Amino acid sequence: MSEGSGFTSMADARSTGEVPVVGVGMLGYAFMGKAHSNAFRTIPYMMYPPPAIPRMVAIAGRNEEAVREAARRYGYERYYTDWRKMLEDEAVQLFDNGGPNDAHAEPSIAAAQAGKHVLCEKPLGRTAEESKQMRDAVIKTGVKHMVAFNYRFVPAIRQIRKLVESGSLGQIYHFRAVYLQEWIMPHYNTPLIWRLQKSSAGSGALGDLGAHIIDLARYLVGEISSVSAMTKTFIPERPKLDGSGMGKVDVDDAFAAVVEFDNGALGTLEASRFAAGRKNGQVLELNAEKATIRFNLERINELEVFWIDDEPKETRGFHNVLVSEPYHPWWENWWPQGHMIGWEHTFVHEITHLLDCIVNDKPVSPIGADFEDGYRAAVVCDAVLESAEKKRQVDCKYE
Repeated sequence: MSEGSGFTSMADARSTGEVPVVGVGMLGYAFMGKAHSNAFRTIPYMMYPPPAIPRMVAIAGRNEEAVREAARRYGYERYYTDWRKMLEDEAVQLFDNGGPNDAHAEPSIAAAQAGKHVLCEKPLGRTAEESKQMRDAVIKTGVKHMVAFNYRFVPAIRQIRKLVESGSLGQIYHFRAVYLQEWIMPHYNTPLIWRLQKSSAGSGALGDLGAHIIDLARYLVGEISSVSAMTKTFIPERPKLDGSGMGKVDVDDAFAAVVEFDNGALGTLEASRFAAGRKNGQVLELNAEKATIRFNLERINELEVFWIDDEPKETRGFHNVLVSEPYHPWWENWWPQGHMIGWEHTFVHEITHLLDCIVNDKPVSPIGADFEDGYRAAVVCDAVLESAEKKRQVDCKYE
Protein backbone atom coordinates (compact mmCIF):
# COMPACT_ATOMS: atom_id res chain seq x y z
CA MET A 1 0.00 0.00 0.00
CA SER A 2 1.30 3.47 -0.84
CA GLU A 3 1.54 6.27 1.70
CA GLY A 4 -0.82 8.37 -0.33
CA SER A 5 -4.20 7.65 -1.81
CA GLY A 6 -5.92 5.40 0.70
CA PHE A 7 -6.71 1.85 1.75
CA THR A 8 -6.97 -1.00 -0.69
CA SER A 9 -10.62 -1.72 -1.46
CA MET A 10 -12.14 -4.94 -0.16
CA ALA A 11 -12.79 -6.10 -3.73
CA ASP A 12 -9.15 -5.54 -4.68
CA ALA A 13 -8.00 -7.19 -1.46
CA ARG A 14 -10.10 -10.28 -2.13
CA SER A 15 -8.78 -10.57 -5.66
CA THR A 16 -5.20 -10.47 -4.43
CA GLY A 17 -5.76 -12.43 -1.23
CA GLU A 18 -4.81 -9.42 0.86
CA VAL A 19 -6.66 -7.66 3.64
CA PRO A 20 -7.15 -3.90 3.20
CA VAL A 21 -5.15 -1.60 5.46
CA VAL A 22 -6.49 1.56 7.12
CA GLY A 23 -3.96 4.07 8.42
CA VAL A 24 -4.79 5.44 11.90
CA GLY A 25 -3.84 8.76 13.45
CA MET A 26 -4.58 9.06 17.17
CA LEU A 27 -5.03 12.26 19.20
CA GLY A 28 -4.32 11.62 22.88
CA TYR A 29 -2.30 8.95 24.62
CA ALA A 30 -3.74 8.55 28.13
CA PHE A 31 -6.68 6.36 29.26
CA MET A 32 -8.55 6.12 25.96
CA GLY A 33 -5.36 6.24 23.94
CA LYS A 34 -4.24 3.06 25.68
CA ALA A 35 -7.65 1.38 25.28
CA HIS A 36 -7.94 2.17 21.57
CA SER A 37 -4.31 1.31 20.82
CA ASN A 38 -4.76 -2.05 22.52
CA ALA A 39 -7.74 -2.69 20.23
CA PHE A 40 -5.81 -1.72 17.10
CA ARG A 41 -3.08 -4.21 17.97
CA THR A 42 -5.54 -6.99 18.86
CA ILE A 43 -7.92 -6.79 15.88
CA PRO A 44 -5.71 -8.40 13.18
CA TYR A 45 -5.25 -11.71 14.98
CA MET A 46 -8.39 -12.04 17.13
CA MET A 47 -11.18 -10.65 14.91
CA TYR A 48 -10.03 -13.05 12.25
CA PRO A 49 -10.31 -12.58 9.36
CA PRO A 50 -10.39 -8.84 10.04
CA PRO A 51 -12.34 -6.54 7.71
CA ALA A 52 -9.20 -4.41 7.62
CA ILE A 53 -5.87 -4.19 9.38
CA PRO A 54 -5.32 -0.95 11.29
CA ARG A 55 -1.93 0.54 10.53
CA MET A 56 -0.85 2.59 13.54
CA VAL A 57 0.63 5.49 11.60
CA ALA A 58 0.84 8.36 14.05
CA ILE A 59 -0.09 9.68 17.47
CA ALA A 60 -0.37 13.32 18.52
CA GLY A 61 -0.14 15.14 21.83
CA ARG A 62 1.12 18.45 23.20
CA ASN A 63 3.89 17.08 25.44
CA GLU A 64 6.68 15.92 23.15
CA GLU A 65 8.39 13.69 25.69
CA ALA A 66 5.13 12.01 26.66
CA VAL A 67 3.82 11.56 23.11
CA ARG A 68 7.18 10.21 21.93
CA GLU A 69 7.06 7.63 24.70
CA ALA A 70 3.44 6.79 23.85
CA ALA A 71 4.38 6.20 20.20
CA ARG A 72 7.17 3.86 21.27
CA ARG A 73 5.04 2.06 23.85
CA TYR A 74 1.94 1.52 21.71
CA GLY A 75 3.74 0.96 18.42
CA TYR A 76 2.91 4.02 16.30
CA GLU A 77 5.27 4.74 13.44
CA ARG A 78 5.68 8.43 14.27
CA TYR A 79 4.37 11.18 16.51
CA TYR A 80 3.29 14.80 16.24
CA THR A 81 2.99 17.60 18.78
CA ASP A 82 0.39 19.33 16.59
CA TRP A 83 -2.71 17.41 15.50
CA ARG A 84 -3.00 19.72 12.47
CA LYS A 85 0.30 18.40 11.15
CA MET A 86 -0.89 14.86 11.71
CA LEU A 87 -3.98 15.52 9.61
CA GLU A 88 -1.67 16.56 6.76
CA ASP A 89 -0.15 13.07 6.85
CA GLU A 90 -1.55 11.29 3.78
CA ALA A 91 -1.05 7.89 5.40
CA VAL A 92 -3.65 8.77 8.04
CA GLN A 93 -7.10 7.74 6.82
CA LEU A 94 -8.91 7.31 10.15
CA PHE A 95 -8.63 10.03 12.78
CA ASP A 96 -9.16 8.67 16.30
CA ASN A 97 -9.92 11.53 18.69
CA GLY A 98 -9.21 10.52 22.27
CA GLY A 99 -8.53 14.04 23.49
CA PRO A 100 -10.37 15.89 26.27
CA ASN A 101 -13.87 17.16 25.56
CA ASP A 102 -12.76 20.64 24.50
CA ALA A 103 -10.55 19.02 21.85
CA HIS A 104 -13.35 17.04 20.22
CA ALA A 105 -14.97 19.56 17.88
CA GLU A 106 -12.20 21.45 16.09
CA PRO A 107 -9.89 18.47 15.33
CA SER A 108 -12.77 16.17 14.35
CA ILE A 109 -14.28 18.76 12.00
CA ALA A 110 -10.86 19.46 10.49
CA ALA A 111 -10.29 15.74 10.00
CA ALA A 112 -13.61 15.34 8.20
CA GLN A 113 -12.81 18.32 5.98
CA ALA A 114 -9.49 16.66 5.16
CA GLY A 115 -11.36 13.53 4.05
CA LYS A 116 -10.45 11.43 7.10
CA HIS A 117 -12.94 9.09 8.72
CA VAL A 118 -13.51 10.03 12.36
CA LEU A 119 -13.79 8.09 15.60
CA CYS A 120 -14.42 10.44 18.53
CA GLU A 121 -14.63 9.70 22.22
CA LYS A 122 -17.79 10.56 24.09
CA PRO A 123 -19.45 12.91 24.78
CA LEU A 124 -19.37 14.04 21.18
CA GLY A 125 -19.37 17.76 22.02
CA ARG A 126 -19.60 19.81 25.18
CA THR A 127 -23.09 20.95 24.18
CA ALA A 128 -25.77 19.94 21.71
CA GLU A 129 -24.89 22.91 19.50
CA GLU A 130 -21.23 21.90 19.35
CA SER A 131 -22.25 18.30 18.65
CA LYS A 132 -24.56 19.47 15.86
CA GLN A 133 -21.67 21.31 14.19
CA MET A 134 -19.64 18.10 14.30
CA ARG A 135 -22.51 16.03 12.94
CA ASP A 136 -23.14 18.48 10.11
CA ALA A 137 -19.45 18.48 9.16
CA VAL A 138 -19.13 14.72 8.79
CA ILE A 139 -22.41 14.48 6.88
CA LYS A 140 -21.30 17.21 4.49
CA THR A 141 -17.95 15.56 3.76
CA GLY A 142 -19.32 12.01 3.55
CA VAL A 143 -16.73 10.38 5.78
CA LYS A 144 -17.60 7.53 8.14
CA HIS A 145 -18.09 8.69 11.71
CA MET A 146 -18.51 6.98 15.06
CA VAL A 147 -18.84 8.11 18.68
CA ALA A 148 -17.05 5.77 21.08
CA PHE A 149 -20.06 4.62 23.06
CA ASN A 150 -18.27 1.33 23.62
CA TYR A 151 -20.94 -0.25 25.84
CA ARG A 152 -23.04 -0.92 22.76
CA PHE A 153 -20.35 -3.52 22.05
CA VAL A 154 -20.68 -5.52 25.27
CA PRO A 155 -22.01 -8.92 24.08
CA ALA A 156 -24.67 -8.96 26.83
CA ILE A 157 -25.91 -5.47 25.84
CA ARG A 158 -26.00 -6.46 22.19
CA GLN A 159 -27.97 -9.58 23.16
CA ILE A 160 -30.57 -7.40 24.93
CA ARG A 161 -30.88 -5.33 21.76
CA LYS A 162 -31.45 -8.50 19.73
CA LEU A 163 -34.23 -9.57 22.10
CA VAL A 164 -35.87 -6.15 21.83
CA GLU A 165 -35.64 -6.22 18.01
CA SER A 166 -37.10 -9.73 17.83
CA GLY A 167 -40.19 -8.73 19.82
CA SER A 168 -39.47 -11.41 22.43
CA LEU A 169 -39.84 -8.92 25.27
CA GLY A 170 -43.07 -7.37 24.03
CA GLN A 171 -43.82 -3.78 25.00
CA ILE A 172 -41.18 -2.09 27.14
CA TYR A 173 -42.62 -0.32 30.17
CA HIS A 174 -39.58 0.81 32.16
CA PHE A 175 -35.89 1.49 31.64
CA ARG A 176 -33.73 2.35 34.64
CA ALA A 177 -30.01 2.85 34.70
CA VAL A 178 -27.38 4.07 37.12
CA TYR A 179 -23.71 4.73 36.53
CA LEU A 180 -21.79 5.19 39.75
CA GLN A 181 -18.09 5.76 40.39
CA GLU A 182 -16.06 6.97 43.35
CA TRP A 183 -13.02 8.57 41.75
CA ILE A 184 -13.86 12.17 42.69
CA MET A 185 -14.25 12.16 46.45
CA PRO A 186 -13.53 14.86 49.07
CA HIS A 187 -10.95 12.79 50.92
CA TYR A 188 -9.01 12.14 47.71
CA ASN A 189 -8.32 15.90 47.56
CA THR A 190 -8.82 15.87 43.80
CA PRO A 191 -7.58 19.17 42.33
CA LEU A 192 -9.46 21.27 39.78
CA ILE A 193 -8.74 19.04 36.79
CA TRP A 194 -10.30 19.68 33.38
CA ARG A 195 -13.18 17.27 34.05
CA LEU A 196 -14.39 19.65 36.79
CA GLN A 197 -14.54 22.75 34.60
CA LYS A 198 -17.42 23.58 32.28
CA SER A 199 -15.19 25.32 29.70
CA SER A 200 -13.26 22.12 29.04
CA ALA A 201 -15.67 19.32 29.99
CA GLY A 202 -19.09 20.82 29.22
CA SER A 203 -20.66 18.97 32.14
CA GLY A 204 -19.53 16.70 34.96
CA ALA A 205 -20.88 13.26 35.84
CA LEU A 206 -23.60 13.91 33.25
CA GLY A 207 -21.28 14.00 30.23
CA ASP A 208 -18.69 11.65 31.67
CA LEU A 209 -20.96 8.84 32.87
CA GLY A 210 -24.53 9.89 32.10
CA ALA A 211 -23.88 10.14 28.37
CA HIS A 212 -23.22 6.40 28.32
CA ILE A 213 -26.52 5.41 29.91
CA ILE A 214 -28.40 8.00 27.85
CA ASP A 215 -27.00 6.36 24.73
CA LEU A 216 -27.90 2.90 26.03
CA ALA A 217 -31.43 4.11 26.78
CA ARG A 218 -31.78 5.26 23.17
CA TYR A 219 -30.08 2.09 21.85
CA LEU A 220 -32.30 -0.33 23.77
CA VAL A 221 -35.62 1.50 24.13
CA GLY A 222 -35.87 4.39 21.68
CA GLU A 223 -35.85 8.17 21.42
CA ILE A 224 -36.17 10.21 24.61
CA SER A 225 -38.88 12.86 24.32
CA SER A 226 -38.77 14.71 27.65
CA VAL A 227 -36.67 15.04 30.81
CA SER A 228 -37.24 16.09 34.40
CA ALA A 229 -33.97 16.28 36.33
CA MET A 230 -31.90 17.50 39.24
CA THR A 231 -28.14 18.04 39.42
CA LYS A 232 -25.84 18.60 42.38
CA THR A 233 -22.31 19.89 42.94
CA PHE A 234 -21.20 18.68 46.35
CA ILE A 235 -17.75 20.28 46.52
CA PRO A 236 -18.00 23.78 45.00
CA GLU A 237 -14.26 24.57 45.14
CA ARG A 238 -11.10 22.59 44.48
CA PRO A 239 -7.36 23.40 44.67
CA LYS A 240 -6.06 24.85 41.40
CA LEU A 241 -3.46 22.78 39.59
CA ASP A 242 -0.92 25.62 39.63
CA GLY A 243 -1.13 25.93 43.39
CA SER A 244 -2.51 29.48 43.27
CA GLY A 245 -5.43 28.81 45.58
CA MET A 246 -8.96 27.49 45.16
CA GLY A 247 -11.05 27.46 41.99
CA LYS A 248 -14.76 27.02 41.33
CA VAL A 249 -16.20 23.67 40.27
CA ASP A 250 -18.90 24.66 37.77
CA VAL A 251 -20.09 21.23 36.63
CA ASP A 252 -22.33 18.63 38.25
CA ASP A 253 -21.00 15.96 40.58
CA ALA A 254 -24.22 13.95 40.22
CA PHE A 255 -27.57 13.99 38.45
CA ALA A 256 -30.86 12.14 38.60
CA ALA A 257 -33.52 12.27 35.89
CA VAL A 258 -36.90 10.90 34.94
CA VAL A 259 -37.33 10.53 31.18
CA GLU A 260 -40.17 9.70 28.84
CA PHE A 261 -39.63 7.83 25.59
CA ASP A 262 -41.44 8.37 22.31
CA ASN A 263 -42.91 4.86 22.59
CA GLY A 264 -44.47 5.62 25.98
CA ALA A 265 -41.92 3.88 28.17
CA LEU A 266 -40.79 5.56 31.40
CA GLY A 267 -37.15 5.78 32.44
CA THR A 268 -34.92 6.83 35.31
CA LEU A 269 -31.26 7.77 34.89
CA GLU A 270 -28.70 8.52 37.59
CA ALA A 271 -24.95 9.10 37.63
CA SER A 272 -22.50 10.13 40.31
CA ARG A 273 -18.75 10.30 40.85
CA PHE A 274 -19.33 10.39 44.63
CA ALA A 275 -20.47 6.79 45.15
CA ALA A 276 -17.95 5.34 47.59
CA GLY A 277 -17.04 1.75 46.78
CA ARG A 278 -18.41 1.88 43.23
CA LYS A 279 -15.54 1.37 40.81
CA ASN A 280 -17.44 1.13 37.52
CA GLY A 281 -20.97 0.55 38.74
CA GLN A 282 -23.19 0.67 35.69
CA VAL A 283 -26.46 -1.22 36.17
CA LEU A 284 -29.49 -1.17 33.89
CA GLU A 285 -32.86 -2.90 33.88
CA LEU A 286 -35.69 -3.23 31.39
CA ASN A 287 -39.18 -4.17 32.56
CA ALA A 288 -41.24 -5.35 29.61
CA GLU A 289 -44.51 -7.09 28.82
CA LYS A 290 -42.99 -10.58 28.76
CA ALA A 291 -39.79 -10.30 30.76
CA THR A 292 -37.43 -8.29 32.94
CA ILE A 293 -33.74 -8.12 32.07
CA ARG A 294 -30.98 -6.74 34.30
CA PHE A 295 -27.32 -6.06 33.43
CA ASN A 296 -24.43 -5.15 35.72
CA LEU A 297 -21.24 -3.93 34.02
CA GLU A 298 -19.11 -5.26 36.87
CA ARG A 299 -20.44 -8.71 35.92
CA ILE A 300 -19.95 -7.97 32.24
CA ASN A 301 -20.58 -11.46 30.85
CA GLU A 302 -23.87 -12.05 32.65
CA LEU A 303 -27.55 -11.19 32.35
CA GLU A 304 -30.34 -11.70 34.88
CA VAL A 305 -33.54 -12.62 33.07
CA PHE A 306 -37.08 -13.26 34.35
CA TRP A 307 -39.61 -14.64 31.85
CA ILE A 308 -43.24 -14.15 32.91
CA ASP A 309 -44.45 -17.36 31.18
CA ASP A 310 -41.53 -19.48 32.34
CA GLU A 311 -42.52 -23.04 33.18
CA PRO A 312 -42.84 -24.83 35.50
CA LYS A 313 -44.32 -22.14 37.71
CA GLU A 314 -42.87 -23.75 40.82
CA THR A 315 -39.33 -22.84 39.72
CA ARG A 316 -40.14 -19.58 37.98
CA GLY A 317 -37.70 -16.80 38.89
CA PHE A 318 -34.68 -14.85 37.71
CA HIS A 319 -32.17 -16.86 35.70
CA ASN A 320 -28.51 -15.96 35.53
CA VAL A 321 -27.46 -16.24 31.88
CA LEU A 322 -23.78 -16.52 31.07
CA VAL A 323 -23.32 -14.67 27.77
CA SER A 324 -20.34 -16.62 26.48
CA GLU A 325 -21.73 -19.13 24.01
CA PRO A 326 -20.47 -19.25 20.39
CA TYR A 327 -23.88 -17.99 19.21
CA HIS A 328 -23.74 -14.87 21.38
CA PRO A 329 -22.53 -11.62 19.78
CA TRP A 330 -18.81 -11.57 18.89
CA TRP A 331 -18.01 -14.72 20.86
CA GLU A 332 -16.94 -16.73 17.84
CA ASN A 333 -13.76 -14.62 17.83
CA TRP A 334 -12.82 -15.34 21.43
CA TRP A 335 -12.55 -18.34 23.73
CA PRO A 336 -14.53 -21.52 24.53
CA GLN A 337 -17.74 -20.83 26.45
CA GLY A 338 -17.20 -19.87 30.07
CA HIS A 339 -13.77 -18.33 29.40
CA MET A 340 -14.52 -14.70 30.06
CA ILE A 341 -13.76 -11.51 28.18
CA GLY A 342 -13.58 -8.03 29.70
CA TRP A 343 -14.05 -4.30 29.36
CA GLU A 344 -11.15 -3.82 26.94
CA HIS A 345 -12.76 -6.16 24.41
CA THR A 346 -15.60 -3.71 23.80
CA PHE A 347 -13.13 -1.47 21.96
CA VAL A 348 -11.99 -4.39 19.82
CA HIS A 349 -15.59 -5.03 18.75
CA GLU A 350 -16.32 -1.33 18.28
CA ILE A 351 -13.32 -0.50 16.11
CA THR A 352 -13.70 -3.71 14.08
CA HIS A 353 -17.23 -2.57 13.27
CA LEU A 354 -15.99 0.85 12.18
CA LEU A 355 -13.28 -0.67 9.96
CA ASP A 356 -15.91 -2.88 8.33
CA CYS A 357 -18.07 0.18 7.70
CA ILE A 358 -15.13 2.04 6.16
CA VAL A 359 -13.87 -0.62 3.77
CA ASN A 360 -17.28 -2.02 2.85
CA ASP A 361 -19.21 1.28 2.87
CA LYS A 362 -21.70 0.20 5.53
CA PRO A 363 -23.66 2.50 7.85
CA VAL A 364 -22.20 2.81 11.36
CA SER A 365 -25.63 3.07 13.02
CA PRO A 366 -27.67 1.36 14.42
CA ILE A 367 -25.09 -1.18 15.66
CA GLY A 368 -22.61 1.56 16.47
CA ALA A 369 -23.26 5.14 17.49
CA ASP A 370 -22.65 7.64 14.70
CA PHE A 371 -22.44 11.41 15.11
CA GLU A 372 -26.22 11.67 14.82
CA ASP A 373 -26.49 9.44 17.88
CA GLY A 374 -23.83 11.52 19.61
CA TYR A 375 -25.73 14.70 18.84
CA ARG A 376 -29.02 13.28 20.13
CA ALA A 377 -27.39 12.12 23.36
CA ALA A 378 -26.04 15.68 23.74
CA VAL A 379 -29.56 17.09 23.29
CA VAL A 380 -30.70 14.94 26.21
CA CYS A 381 -27.71 16.06 28.31
CA ASP A 382 -28.58 19.70 27.62
CA ALA A 383 -32.20 19.01 28.53
CA VAL A 384 -31.09 17.52 31.86
CA LEU A 385 -29.13 20.68 32.67
CA GLU A 386 -31.98 22.93 31.58
CA SER A 387 -34.52 20.99 33.58
CA ALA A 388 -32.36 21.12 36.70
CA GLU A 389 -31.80 24.84 36.31
CA LYS A 390 -35.43 25.73 35.62
CA LYS A 391 -36.87 23.09 37.96
CA ARG A 392 -39.39 21.86 35.40
CA GLN A 393 -39.90 19.20 32.75
CA VAL A 394 -38.13 19.93 29.45
CA ASP A 395 -38.89 18.54 25.99
CA CYS A 396 -35.97 17.22 23.94
CA LYS A 397 -35.81 19.13 20.67
CA TYR A 398 -33.77 17.51 17.90
CA GLU A 399 -32.78 19.25 14.68
